[in-house]
Amino acid sequence: MRGSTSFEPGSHRIEVRFVRHCGRFGDFGRTAANGRARDRIATGGRRYRVAMDERGQWLTDRLVLVTGGGRGLGSSIARAFAGQGAGVVLNYRRSRERAEALAAEIGDRALAVQADVTDEQQVHAMFETIAQRFDQPVTTVVNNALADFSFNGESRSHAGEIGWGEFDAQFRGSVSGALHTTRAALPQLRAQGTGQIINIGTNLFQRPVVPYHDYTAAKAALLSLTRTFAADLGPDGITVNMVSGGLLRTTDASADTPEEVFDGIAQATPLRRVVTPGEFADAVLFFASPWARAVSGQNLVVDGGLVNG
Repeated sequence: MRGSTSFEPGSHRIEVRFVRHCGRFGDFGRTAANGRARDRIATGGRRYRVAMDERGQWLTDRLVLVTGGGRGLGSSIARAFAGQGAGVVLNYRRSRERAEALAAEIGDRALAVQADVTDEQQVHAMFETIAQRFDQPVTTVVNNALADFSFNGESRSHAGEIGWGEFDAQFRGSVSGALHTTRAALPQLRAQGTGQIINIGTNLFQRPVVPYHDYTAAKAALLSLTRTFAADLGPDGITVNMVSGGLLRTTDASADTPEEVFDGIAQATPLRRVVTPGEFADAVLFFASPWARAVSGQNLVVDGGLVNG
């Protein structure tokens, strides 16, 4: 089935072709590569691709790597991308059964791959596995992987007792992991002349409702990296952004959070409820969509209005 429509957001005229959703991702990738399944939007001398299939899915030409994608928030992000037709790579470190089950649930356009993103060699091996499986390069990287952490203020380390080892673990998970995946993806993104890096942050460095010193410091560093990489990679057509949430109801990391903490945050939030992982994941889609093609170096806070600005 084929058809087309056009509209003009801002100063750019966009033509969208409707194509039949192919059963295998490889078939779709070849179709897209041949130019039959996608159009491009002119953006400052560059062309931006857009594809929508007959079911109204906007990200059918994307191949998205979600680190820590086998469980928790990562699985919600992966499902959101798959729901918009994207191919999804579910990176996991130890959650093999959950990652493979999710890949099977999504279907042929998903792949579960083991790699510790703090190990650069494992990351490069992961990209080699992705290249063997799919007929198109990675277009989008979501740096979601988190070092082992539990959002339980009662068991956190306080200022007088926390040591550098706890900081080091969080910096390795959040900063070195994002660095390794970004560097590994760059040759493919640069060759395409476009791409998206989306880092997952937190609203705690703006409003430390609970002072998780190590986790918050690492995410603040990741925000700095988001902005410096955005400045560095912008000339290559690559956008780098962050989506930051507060406490989510519920992920693996927030499973031990006392109910009274959820209730207190809900009462302090303008929407009077705690954001869900699915709602957060929907915001991540924005930065991979055509509508965010001129947005880079930004931190979008998705917490129901608890933090302003």
